[in-house]
Amino acid sequence: CPFCIRAKRLLEQRGVARIDEIRVDLDPVQREQMMRATGRRTVPQIFIGETHVGGCDDLIALDQRGGLAPLLQAAAA
Repeated sequence: CPFCIRAKRLLEQRGVARIDEIRVDLDPVQREQMMRATGRRTVPQIFIGETHVGGCDDLIALDQRGGLAPLLQAAAA
């Protein structure tokens, strides 16, 4: 999906070397788990560590507010 690609590109630009993708479009059980965990049906749903960031637009907004770098640093520690 274009939003998934955009989110992955932003994370890679911010130095994320490993992105674990869960293809909920191929696995109904994983989709149900995602929906229970996030309350959302759309993809991507992005987690950094245990923190649910939201979707692609949420990730971009977080980055623009300066909140993405500290979250990535905390997750890497």
